[in-house]
Amino acid sequence: MPGILFKTIIMRKNPFGIAFILLSAGINLNAQNQNHFTTEGKKVIVYTTADSTNLRLATTDTLSFADFDQPLETQPSIFVDPSHTFQTFLGIGGALTDAAAETFAKLPADKQAEILQNYFDPEKGIGYTIGRINMNSCDFSSDSYTYVNEGDKELKSFNIAHDEKFKIPLIKQAIEKTGGKIHLFISPWSPPEWMKDNNDMLHGGKLKTEFYQSWANYYIKYIQALEKHGIPVWGLTVQNEPMAKQTWESCMYTAEEEKNFIKNYLGPTLQKNNFSSKKLIAWDHNRDLLYQRASALLNDAQTAKYIWGIGFHWYESWNGGLQFENVKRVAESFPNKELLLTEGCNSPFSWNTIDDWKWGEEYGLNMLHDFNNGAVAWTDWNVLLDEQGGPNHVGNFCFAPVHAKTKEGTLHYMNSFYYIGHFSKFIRPGAKRIISSSNRAQLLTTAFINTNGKLVVIVMNPTGERFSYRMYLGKKAVLSTSLPHSIVTLVI
Repeated sequence: MPGILFKTIIMRKNPFGIAFILLSAGINLNAQNQNHFTTEGKKVIVYTTADSTNLRLATTDTLSFADFDQPLETQPSIFVDPSHTFQTFLGIGGALTDAAAETFAKLPADKQAEILQNYFDPEKGIGYTIGRINMNSCDFSSDSYTYVNEGDKELKSFNIAHDEKFKIPLIKQAIEKTGGKIHLFISPWSPPEWMKDNNDMLHGGKLKTEFYQSWANYYIKYIQALEKHGIPVWGLTVQNEPMAKQTWESCMYTAEEEKNFIKNYLGPTLQKNNFSSKKLIAWDHNRDLLYQRASALLNDAQTAKYIWGIGFHWYESWNGGLQFENVKRVAESFPNKELLLTEGCNSPFSWNTIDDWKWGEEYGLNMLHDFNNGAVAWTDWNVLLDEQGGPNHVGNFCFAPVHAKTKEGTLHYMNSFYYIGHFSKFIRPGAKRIISSSNRAQLLTTAFINTNGKLVVIVMNPTGERFSYRMYLGKKAVLSTSLPHSIVTLVI
């Protein structure tokens, strides 16, 4: 059956009032595949977000390919090669925390609808396809809570009535907005205090060995409870930040302790309850110890068989800088396991700095490097916070891509929202990463080819310099411009 050719031109204003054009070049959807890409008859649509302009995910150009000679060293260039494909893209999303849900509930209906559309609608919004859910309370909850009565080792009192007020309604609306096409995973910050050696959900502590099985059963209970509410759980992480003794909910595991818990308790318990299909994600902490933890777990076959992937965060800069190479080391050593960023955010919160351009650039920098080093997915922290950078019961306030002034019923979109959107809106689940190589350190780039044959190239310029550059596909190229402190997505 021949492929379907289509061409659309749609004029509209985006949700933020900026006029733009969506162009879809004629593509033979069945004949085009991810390994054989031709520039013949193709146009390049350029979407731009740039500092000191009103450009936010705005269509700024339509380019045509032409013949170009060998580039000189003096000519900034991006070289895209679709003939080699790498990891399969899973998606991008954010955390549907208590804080996000409580803030969402305080908004008027039209602003709630706006949030849902702008995050989860793939056409009118930025197309999130991942959501993270806290199991028990976290710092971004208004209080500390669990789902069982104190001392109930058998979990007979288990219920999630706490989540039914704010969190579950938000999650269900997100599911509806994506048409059910969202991967939801749960993460615990701490077991109940009576299961821990410090008798405190906060300030670190460890899970007592006599409660290992009860705690493994707890995940099962939570997954079952969510699914009774029509919330399908795709996966789970073992423990949020298992090497951090925090002032908020936290619980510490060494590599050996996490291995023991997965191998002898959590893994078998998932299997026993017919939840082997749930994606078990280990580590869920920073890139600094990423290889050490991954190797300890994945070099043990009896542990590795239960693990789908390794999650990581981006907060290691406190010890000297970001360590993107550790993502690559794990990808190289364990190619049969997946890698994904499970949390990242900027802090400390302040309205005085909320529009600083660096916040978006930090997202762009991290996402580009993580995907180029083998990550299949990327999950931001809170999707929505209030005018204080919370609510947060320990005062650990931070930024989210969108903040609400709840008393006024207004929303403020940070530039980070648009930087994320340059990836999430255009790279869709099932895409394959391909090579995009830059001859300028000032121009950062990554590229993917979607299952429908559309090629997506992202170019980020974190400098104050303006660049004219060529984007090459073989011997064909288009001439484009990178504005100072900008990110562009080129869709071919």
